[in-house]
Amino acid sequence: MKFSQLFLQGVVVAMVALPAALPAYAQQPVPVTFGVLTDLSGFVADATGRGSVVAAQLAGETFTAENPGAQVRVLSADHQNKPDIGAATARSWIDRDGVNAILDVPFSSVALAVSEVTRNSAAAFLASGPGAVALTGDKCSPNTVHWTYDTWALANGTARALTKAGGDTWFFVTADYAFGLSLEQDAAKVIASLGGRVLGDAKHPPSSSDFSSYLIAAQASRAKVVGLANAVTDTTNSIKQAAEFGLTTNDNQRLAALLLQVTDVHALGLATAKGLYLTDAFYWDASPATRAFSDRFAARMSGARPTSFQAGVYSSALAYLHAAKAVGSADARKVLPEMKRAPIEDALFGTVQVRADGRATHAMYLFQVKAPAESKGPWDYYKLLDTIPADQAFRPLAEGGCKMAAP
Repeated sequence: MKFSQLFLQGVVVAMVALPAALPAYAQQPVPVTFGVLTDLSGFVADATGRGSVVAAQLAGETFTAENPGAQVRVLSADHQNKPDIGAATARSWIDRDGVNAILDVPFSSVALAVSEVTRNSAAAFLASGPGAVALTGDKCSPNTVHWTYDTWALANGTARALTKAGGDTWFFVTADYAFGLSLEQDAAKVIASLGGRVLGDAKHPPSSSDFSSYLIAAQASRAKVVGLANAVTDTTNSIKQAAEFGLTTNDNQRLAALLLQVTDVHALGLATAKGLYLTDAFYWDASPATRAFSDRFAARMSGARPTSFQAGVYSSALAYLHAAKAVGSADARKVLPEMKRAPIEDALFGTVQVRADGRATHAMYLFQVKAPAESKGPWDYYKLLDTIPADQAFRPLAEGGCKMAAP
């Protein structure tokens, strides 16, 4: 079965993100202002950054092409991975610039701060970059939608697949901040539920350059799987050094990146990244619709293909625009209930249902990075191993501790 056929088991392809059965009061679009709050200069800039801004602009262009006369404005700022800067920017955008929805916001601590700023405002927070499950757990907000992924979904996909395949002992190399700790914790719960064991971990500060001591500890543990609970530059640096230590060619130990983006694989090269397992929500070459979007994106990004973070910015922004048109208002207090009212058929993520806790559920996918001989050309990096249905891909609604989800 071809890749696209497998992918389409979990994706209903549509050329626009359009809520099903729009209500009778749908009307002309209202002006909408987005603020893309992202990392333009730090270690997640390649996976988010300027590409996230471009994705928001493309969403506006898609919507205005369908709705001539629509007005969509896109602002952008660098939060520098600092919660105080992120919160201050969000507050200024809402109070002074009339921003209706804040997009992206990689780095979980910044995202949690922005979620609090938007909580009692007329602005939405459409989170594509962060992984913190708290955004739809005990820190949930009626103004926040968590669109693309979270640490529970990543851990559930990769840890479950490898543990069930015999990788029943694990050692983690973990970034020592909220995201990495949450990713390890969520993976450990999955491993334990399947009868596996975590033999140990090694925590490193973000933006590390030397992973030798952590990798030596991982090898010494003799764990069957070495899980990388980190992101972007930390992930690529640890994979490069793991290859130097022989971990990537060790038949007795598998290397699993719990968060890996297509830009990371591009930076590493297939010779180094081959064989890695990962879970993600989007792959640019999955269907005609994902390829069409990715071609538009690449034309403005020097040929680079979009990450799932950037795809999430596009899809969440487009969903917001359609919902705002449906209710005749850009006010998040009216738009977000409309987004939750019915499933959204999206070109990039398939059928998306925004739950009461703000979690956007959709299929997730287990991939393996191709060997160089398997790749047909630039950016042809993944092979699909499994589709995880939406109702299994994310933490169950009742387990998150979100008060909005209480019966």
